[in-house]
Amino acid sequence: MDMNAEHSAVTVLGLGSMGSALAAALLDRGHPTTVWNRSPDKARSLAERGARLAATPQEAVAASPLVIACVLDYEALYTVLDPVAGDLAGRTLVNLTSGSPEQAQEAVRWAHSHGVDYLDGAIMTTPPGVGDPAVMLLYSGSRQVFEAHRPTLATLGDPLHLGTDPGLASLYDAALLGLMWSTMTGWLHGTALVGTEGTPATDFTPVAIRWLDTVARLLTTYAPQVDAGHYPGDDATVDVQIAAIDHLIHAAAARGIDNALPELLRAAMEKAGAQGHGKDSYASLIEVLRPAPRD
Repeated sequence: MDMNAEHSAVTVLGLGSMGSALAAALLDRGHPTTVWNRSPDKARSLAERGARLAATPQEAVAASPLVIACVLDYEALYTVLDPVAGDLAGRTLVNLTSGSPEQAQEAVRWAHSHGVDYLDGAIMTTPPGVGDPAVMLLYSGSRQVFEAHRPTLATLGDPLHLGTDPGLASLYDAALLGLMWSTMTGWLHGTALVGTEGTPATDFTPVAIRWLDTVARLLTTYAPQVDAGHYPGDDATVDVQIAAIDHLIHAAAARGIDNALPELLRAAMEKAGAQGHGKDSYASLIEVLRPAPRD
């Protein structure tokens, strides 16, 4: 087996659905992979594929210069790592455990106090997508540590370094999940609406996906407006959007569709209008959503 930098040894702590997918992707790309899980039964299929099954966290950490942790939560993370902090010294810990930016900040302080290089990360896919170069894995923390392990991290998906603030990956993760849920729920609302006339979801969805290409271009247009705090309403104003969403709400109500989502959106538009943004672009709703500046 090639033991160069692109096939360096890796340890994976935690073998839930995501941790198992991470370990499998590393094995598929030829990395000597050591795995540990509190319940060793979850490691058997990976062992059959060539993974080394460690009996203890200490044994797992000692096996590799790079340790990837993906456990249930931060409480579980420290339960595993506190007893092996001395063994981790001089190694790199990549933490892919889901949590908050504040927890990531605490984790980097813990790591540095024990002489451990640390990257925080977020996996922007479900387990079946791990290993696909089209999916993103977000990382924040030391650029030097990230670059040193980039070839290995690329095994798991496209690695994007967001900045040196270790909380950025978790913050982006939360923001992007919000975007996903909003988009998917909007798609489901539209699917339910056209479904009342007998349109299958499989017919509606290609049209919806094509529409999302246009929406993506609007985001690109509106991003500089948000940064500048200036929202020229030269495409479609908030007042126009309020009139348009009323059509959606009326059509859905007439067909018995739950309107909680569009009514929430209309309320935000009306609030922006009341604040003087009726003639501005839709990007002006950021003024409703973000906190007011402190004195």
